[in-house]
This record gives sequence, structure tokens and C-alpha cells, in this order.
Amino acid sequence: QVQLVESGGGLVQAGGSLRLSCAASGRTFSSYIMGWFRQAPGKERVFVSAISRSGTITRYADSVKGRFTISRDNAKNTVYLQMNSLKPEDTAVYYCAARPTVVEVTTTTDYDYWGQGTQVTVSS
Repeated sequence: QVQLVESGGGLVQAGGSLRLSCAASGRTFSSYIMGWFRQAPGKERVFVSAISRSGTITRYADSVKGRFTISRDNAKNTVYLQMNSLKPEDTAVYYCAARPTVVEVTTTTDYDYWGQGTQVTVSS
């Protein structure tokens, strides 16, 4: 089992940047696909980005492609989401998620563990 704690959210103006971090407990961090999701007010939680266990494969939602970058540091048990050129429509609670795996893949679904979320607000 893994516990996830997000940080780095906040209020930023449109066009600005934020970097989210997600720290994971446990000694098997490199055995998990890591993902970021977001949930805007009144909407369902949606996939944002994912990274494979070693970091060699990444995937992005079309809405963030070219603006967001996911990365991970397995030595620090941490996954990051660098968010640039932020837009008001990026405003949401951002969640980190983990899914155990034995292969080098990413996925947009079926995550087993979730963090509590961090609020990102982008003002126009």
C-alpha cells in the first residue's frame, strides 16, 4: 500500500506556472505507474497526465499537452507536474494517483491509490 501527499498548489495568474509535487510513502515507489488527475467545480475528475515506473513513458490529456510536464524521482519517492502557460480553465483540485505495475506502461484509468488533492486556481 502507498500513501500519497500532494503539495504545490496555489493561486496564479493566467500565463503563470506552478509545480505540483506528490510524495509517496513506502519502498516500492518504482513499482507504480503515477498519474495526475483534476476535478473542476461541478465536474467529474479527469485524467491529466501519467508516467511509467521508470519515467521513460509519459502521457498527457490533449488539453494540457505542450504546457504540462510530468516527471518522477524514484530516489525521492516523488512525482512532479510542472504546469506552464496556465489558463483559467486549469482551475481545479489536482490529485495524484498510483497504480502498481510490473511492466513499463502508463494508463489513464484504474488507479488504486489517491492523494487528498491540492487546489490550483488560475485567475484571468
